[in-house]
Amino acid sequence: MFAASLGGLWAAVSALSAVRPHGVGILTGFFVPRGTPPAAETDGPAGAALMALALSRIGVGCRLLTDAACRTACEAALLGSGLTAVPVDAVAPDAPLEPVIEAWRAHGIDWMIAIERCGQSADGRPRNMRGEDISAHAAPLDRVFTAGPWRTIAIGDGGNEVGMGALPAGLIAREVPLGATIACVTPAEFLITAGVSHWGAYGLIAGLAACHAGWRKTLLDCLDPAIDRRILETLVERGPAVDGVTLRRMLTIDGLDLTVHRAKLEQVRTTA
Repeated sequence: MFAASLGGLWAAVSALSAVRPHGVGILTGFFVPRGTPPAAETDGPAGAALMALALSRIGVGCRLLTDAACRTACEAALLGSGLTAVPVDAVAPDAPLEPVIEAWRAHGIDWMIAIERCGQSADGRPRNMRGEDISAHAAPLDRVFTAGPWRTIAIGDGGNEVGMGALPAGLIAREVPLGATIACVTPAEFLITAGVSHWGAYGLIAGLAACHAGWRKTLLDCLDPAIDRRILETLVERGPAVDGVTLRRMLTIDGLDLTVHRAKLEQVRTTA
């Protein structure tokens, strides 16, 4: 998956930094029905909030889009980042999508970024890494992602997230357990694969800093372990949110504690 999407990060940040976006919509949320308690996954909303913070600080307006079941998690993550004015559009699984699409067009959204967002598999149903159908909790927001006129970037780590349809047919089925069942068919113009989707948020912010000298200091200041920790703490406490691997409400993302994420953040920031 890394080899097949090589260059996606650089292409994405090059295109984004070429002109200041008017508005960026961020799509996230992966509900964990077997969590204790059932809640949104920590991976996704935490990175969405960090990206929203970075984009807001360079003057780009943002909106978040998620499921009704993941609304409080997204709001908590934004609160942890210090953003209280970023709107969160939340959609129930059976609600019509046209009002959201029209509203986003009216707001002038010209870029859309999906991060760790459950995507539709070949039979139209979103599935987690265990192969479980979670459509009872997830609205088909892939349709908003592809509705345009916005350009699209997607960040994922397992093969079942929005954007993974950009990979060669059959690759996920060959390389990922249950891949034929869970593989998302929804593509993105630019696909960023990461060992943990949250790290893709680090990479996107750092890449924009590397591409645009005028934004560099502001963006690199957002790659602050204290900010990252505060977002996760608020997300877990007030969301609530659970780790998608352990299924528990704890300060981890994909089973990895904050020391691992801090090391990756510092590595990415230093590289930029």
